[in-house]
Amino acid sequence: MTAGKYLESLREAVDGALESFMPSPDSYPSRLVSAMRYSLFAGGKRIRPALVIAAAEAGGGTREKALAPACAVEFVHTYSLIHDDLPAMDNDDFRRGRPTCHRAFDEGTAILAGDALLALAFEILSRAGEGSPETGLRMIDELGYAAGWKGMVGGQQVDMDSEGTEPDLPVLEYIHTHKTGALIRCSVIMGGLAAGVDEQALGAFGRFGEKIGLAFQIVDDILDLTATTGEMGKDHGSDAARGKVTYPALFGVAQARQRAFELVEQAKTDIGESDCGGRLARIADYVLLRRL
Repeated sequence: MTAGKYLESLREAVDGALESFMPSPDSYPSRLVSAMRYSLFAGGKRIRPALVIAAAEAGGGTREKALAPACAVEFVHTYSLIHDDLPAMDNDDFRRGRPTCHRAFDEGTAILAGDALLALAFEILSRAGEGSPETGLRMIDELGYAAGWKGMVGGQQVDMDSEGTEPDLPVLEYIHTHKTGALIRCSVIMGGLAAGVDEQALGAFGRFGEKIGLAFQIVDDILDLTATTGEMGKDHGSDAARGKVTYPALFGVAQARQRAFELVEQAKTDIGESDCGGRLARIADYVLLRRL
């Protein structure tokens, strides 16, 4: 199976599982549920949950055991997008080619929809241990860390604080490894936990995730400058317009592209023999390098 077909099969599996965990369209309160579903089923690529499943399969586990943590990660990711788009944050009008949640509904409902998805992620994980409470607790700990002030939320704060400032590499890497990279690293770790891999393999998964997470954001920085609005699903050049600290702003597009390539190669070296079947390496190449 090619990397593209493999990713498509993972996306289909995740979409089906997400539907099973979500309230039905006719649930009450209807406006809140509609906003949750509007953002969750907006047509995303499901890269993070795909990494959870691919890591589980690479570690000798099953897709079925990885679906709950995969969905939990996607709930957190979608919540973060809803909140990032808000007027108080990035103030974006479009996400994935259609109006952002606060534009389609209203700001208050968008905030609550994000809150509800975040809470639902941990509700799911509390039951995801498959008879092993220790595994479930470890997953909750990993996702809470990645999503919180030491991870994604902290990265968002520094990102906002840095708008309009001179680019600085330590600050830039802090933003990228926390705002984007922390949840991607967590995704790979969650897959390893679902598979029950040992601590040595889990360490390799974590190192892979760290580098892929940073590469992923560098690629997004490049595409914000080089891709069209239609390709990005949001306004072209929005990062530059807001004066955000990015890799192309600091190093230029060519050097940023080279850095992304290097990180992907280092990540594949880090994962080594822990990546049974080369699933994670193929996803890294397909998702990141083909976009450059």
